[in-house]
Amino acid sequence: MASLSELVEEARLSARALLDYGDGLFNPTLRLGVTGLSRAGKTVFITALVHGLTRGGKFPVFESLATGRIAKARLAPQPDDAVPRFAYEQHLATLIDERRWPNSTTDISELRLVIDYQRKNGAERTLTLDIVDYPGEWLLDLPLLNKSYEAWSAESLALSRQGPRAAIAAGFLAHLATLDPAAPENEQFTLTAAKLFTDYLRACRDERFAMSLLPPGRFLMPGNLAGSPALTFAPLDVPADGSAPDGSLWAMMKRRYEAYKDVVVRPFYRDHFARLDRQIVLVDALSAFNAGPEALHDLEAALAGILDSFRIGRSSILSTLFRPRVDRILFAATKADHLHHLSHDRLEDVLKQIVRKALARSELSGAAVDVVAIAAVRATKEALVQQGRDKLPSILGTPVAGESANGEIFDGETEVATFPGDLPTKLDGLFTGGAFTGLSSATADKADYRFLKFRPPLLVREAGAEPALPHIRLDRALQFLIGDRLQ
Repeated sequence: MASLSELVEEARLSARALLDYGDGLFNPTLRLGVTGLSRAGKTVFITALVHGLTRGGKFPVFESLATGRIAKARLAPQPDDAVPRFAYEQHLATLIDERRWPNSTTDISELRLVIDYQRKNGAERTLTLDIVDYPGEWLLDLPLLNKSYEAWSAESLALSRQGPRAAIAAGFLAHLATLDPAAPENEQFTLTAAKLFTDYLRACRDERFAMSLLPPGRFLMPGNLAGSPALTFAPLDVPADGSAPDGSLWAMMKRRYEAYKDVVVRPFYRDHFARLDRQIVLVDALSAFNAGPEALHDLEAALAGILDSFRIGRSSILSTLFRPRVDRILFAATKADHLHHLSHDRLEDVLKQIVRKALARSELSGAAVDVVAIAAVRATKEALVQQGRDKLPSILGTPVAGESANGEIFDGETEVATFPGDLPTKLDGLFTGGAFTGLSSATADKADYRFLKFRPPLLVREAGAEPALPHIRLDRALQFLIGDRLQ
């Protein structure tokens, strides 16, 4: 039976959905969520999407733009006064003028884009697209709403003792062994445990390991909550069905875990997540290949958790009135430009394998789900490089300063040709230890895959005009996400 607090929360969500529905009758609005785990390219995706629409980019697969039915797309004032505006102009300048990738998303932001278009029957219409940018790590917190502190502790500790994580978590686990959950609450013990646990989560994100399943998400991007009790707790070795003694360290940790859900998770779910209509989840699968099969397995678990968070299914008038549903979800494998186009289908197949179980559940619910390999901003070109009698399908680009391959350290200015290798065609056993060698168990020169980081392409402004941003399948992503709303 639902608790009183859950019933109140449901009522608040339904009231908000009803208000949004009323507004949408006079001004049709689509709320598009853009998320992904760290370094997946959320900021670049939104910047390229907005730039392409407002500039009239080359999007042959995006039917309404390719056929000229979109008359104009323009930015409008930020819709929510309490949410930061996505810094589109700043990010665009960073890409074009500085040839740097924008900083990663650490908080939520929004941007409103108004699209004037002509329907296929000739009628003139306007669609308001509200783009909501938020860290994918926050999605991994949503399952906590239905999980006790004891259950979360058991899961977190079991995970920390597996595979490469065991060595990374050694400092935290050693401190944990000194703690008695039934002992009196102690602020210093708690602070130390929280710091060591956060250090472990942060170390898991290193490119050598590229782990993805790292809740609580706000521990790695605390913002204005840094140092607050709601972010100062850690898992303890306690029985899943046990009860915390009053005044104990256990009770203190549990209280703060519940505060985290109240202060961080529920407001995000209520005010932002539950209001989304469409969603794109950006996935950096190539970083997982760099790290090793354990990272791929971890990514699979993280994406399963992310999709479980969505209230998915076909939208109807009733669902829109009382609880909106995400009726389209696109999983996009980013950085397709790091591969020759001959391997793009393989990258899509890998992502399909990663989300296969989650896809089956969502399709049964009536949601439309797709998988695509993209590069929102293409950083490389393709070439055939002669090697002996063979011509290898290679890519040309400028590696980021400090990147290295075959003993060479790149200066960030020199364009090089690299053969990135082919992704596997046989996916069985790809997620098990020993399937291939990654950075988590070998040096870079011994790893089976080494996908470099490249600088954005060199683009030239002509007569002060902003140049087009080259891309791979950004138009296909747009067609799936919003094409049906522009018919």
